[in-house]
Amino acid sequence: MGRFPVRFGGGVCTVLLLMAIFAPLLAPYDPAAQDLLSRLSSPSMSHWMGQDALGRDILSRVIYGARVSLYVGLVTVLVSLVTGTLVGALAGYRGGWVDEGIMRVVDVFLAFPGILLAIALTSVLGPSLHNVIIALCVMGWVGYARLVRGQVLVARELEYVAASRAIGASPVRTVVRHILPNVFGPVLVEATFGMAGAIVAEAGLSFLGLGTQPPTPSWGAMLAEGRQFLLMAPHMTLAPGLAILVTVLGINLLGDHLRDRLSGGRSLTKVKITGTKSTVSS
Repeated sequence: MGRFPVRFGGGVCTVLLLMAIFAPLLAPYDPAAQDLLSRLSSPSMSHWMGQDALGRDILSRVIYGARVSLYVGLVTVLVSLVTGTLVGALAGYRGGWVDEGIMRVVDVFLAFPGILLAIALTSVLGPSLHNVIIALCVMGWVGYARLVRGQVLVARELEYVAASRAIGASPVRTVVRHILPNVFGPVLVEATFGMAGAIVAEAGLSFLGLGTQPPTPSWGAMLAEGRQFLLMAPHMTLAPGLAILVTVLGINLLGDHLRDRLSGGRSLTKVKITGTKSTVSS
């Protein structure tokens, strides 16, 4: 992969982070401030992305919307990653009926289309940002569990793991110190793509009215608000649509770069046995 996609992806992630952290300083206007006399105004020098149906500044709302997208993406990925890693490591290392039972639960979750399950859960729990995160976490841990389980199944049969057990290391120590570090690369790549997926899912649920509720700015909700003015004020949908497109594209490009760099995996933990003493090194 060339340098431009990597720099583009890293630049997009940096800009998204800065927008989310410094939104009050970067936004030229209050995202909830209304100016009905200037509603649906096209982009101008005072409002670079125009104004929406209530006269609110679209640029300010896009900047504040980055907070929602980043928050949903990070929390969803963190919770799903930790849960999926623990479950997958348990299933892969223990094997037997534990592995079989856990994987049947995973199969049940995989039997449902992810976005439909999220829609069903948010419909039951009620439309709100935190319920969207819960719904995305309920369906998000499955991919990490399958990935980690597959990696652990391979790693537990290697010699350095057998040597670790032979010198009296506990199962928890063996998994945490000598197996999970070698799973870090694939999990990191999965987390990158998972964040992009969470941002798209949140935008989709907010578009349907099941996510972030007004007046909190959300890129998906902004798309929903602008669709009825598509011909009169196309800038209402163009701005949040481009924000979603550029953000997801940048994160995916960064994930592709990480996948290429980590495709060889981390070097395996080595165990050196000398006489009656054994040492384990990473």
